[in-house]
Amino acid sequence: METDSKQFEHEPHRDDAYELDRKAVAAILDAVERGDREALVALMEPLHAADIADLLEQIDADDRDALIQLYGPEFDGDILSELDEGVREDVIEILNPQVLAEAVRELESDDVVDLLEDLEEPQQEAILGALEDADRVAVEQALAYPEGSAGRLMQREVVMAPEHWTVGDAIDYLRNAEELPEQFYHVFLVDPRLHPVGSVTLGRLMSSRRDVPLKDITEEVFQVIPVDQDEEDVAYAFNQYHLISAPVVDGEGRLIGQITIDDAMTVLDEEHEEDILRMAGVAEDSSLSDTIFEAVQGRATWLFVNLLTAILASLVIDYFSATIDQMVALAVLMPIVASMGGNAGTQTMTVTVRAIATRDLTSQNALRVLWREISVGALNGLLFGVTMALVAAFWFGVPMLGAVIGVAMLLTLVAAALGGFGIPMLLDRIGIDPALASGPFVTTVTDVVGFFLFLGLAGWILL
Repeated sequence: METDSKQFEHEPHRDDAYELDRKAVAAILDAVERGDREALVALMEPLHAADIADLLEQIDADDRDALIQLYGPEFDGDILSELDEGVREDVIEILNPQVLAEAVRELESDDVVDLLEDLEEPQQEAILGALEDADRVAVEQALAYPEGSAGRLMQREVVMAPEHWTVGDAIDYLRNAEELPEQFYHVFLVDPRLHPVGSVTLGRLMSSRRDVPLKDITEEVFQVIPVDQDEEDVAYAFNQYHLISAPVVDGEGRLIGQITIDDAMTVLDEEHEEDILRMAGVAEDSSLSDTIFEAVQGRATWLFVNLLTAILASLVIDYFSATIDQMVALAVLMPIVASMGGNAGTQTMTVTVRAIATRDLTSQNALRVLWREISVGALNGLLFGVTMALVAAFWFGVPMLGAVIGVAMLLTLVAAALGGFGIPMLLDRIGIDPALASGPFVTTVTDVVGFFLFLGLAGWILL
């Protein structure tokens, strides 16, 4: 059956680039509803595994069930790797065991490990049972390493060569090898004890004469990853030193695998995503496929913390209730001070948390960065304090009220800079993730300080 490839072209608008074409999705669902397997296979064939994964995540459970059962034997292992964790479990339960086994055998060892990490034990056993003995042993060895370590991230398939080989020796070996990794970027040179001593890119290998020793064309930057190193540190090394792949060594320094840039960047993306979710007070494993109960459970904890901090700010307001009763204008202007302080604190906090995550903020430059943030807060406070002073004086006809809110806004934005910088630094120093816990505390500081300064100055100067 011929398929019009135009229906799979992505929308031309930049804001929805790479989204699945709506007509294509509709055609796929129509083929599923009609039970037309031939049409479904023809429609799915041009799609990348990541696009199919997106499709499975976006449609409802009943349509997903029917599509997988109809698509059946064509199901590719790469689709499983691309799926969200919650949807992946459902798909594995639906797949025919034989189809699942065939799909898993297509994957590299690191992809199989990533697949197994988030599954329940019965599903893990089903997948492990589908692997060949050698692959199963490799995957089980990888799973024995701590979660979040390089050992879990690496793939066992690696190309190595003795350090005394020439380019010709390496090329002949690659041409005659029965099995090679599906994708690799380096040939790692090893000494007689299998310790990695250098790496040669495929580009340098193919462009050099056969008689050139491999050790003469090794990469200048050569990073060796210990098998127990944290995956966040691995991702940092790849990003910092612009690595494409790196050898992984065991406790005795022997080469046991490699990590490639795609896996390292996946870790980096996941860390950024987790930080964004944590800063919003959402569970780090939240996704659109979560049930209502799971979503509530993932958000309720930090909403409760926010409730407690909001009560603290309300106690400050209650303390100055008599002052507010004597001048209603204060109640009108209070939210402006709190809002400006909260936004300024969040800006500083976001910059600080990001700098901590990227390791740009250190003990050596902390004071300089703090002074910069205080200066920024002071200048913004002066600018918007003067602006609000003029507005308030004209609005309520009380010049001194304008002076009070101007000074309060200046001091609040300086306090917001201090809180936005100091709280994440303190949390990081005591071992608490600043992305997770900074938000509620920074907001509390800015609200409490803002209300206290504004109402306190008003009571002292105006009343």
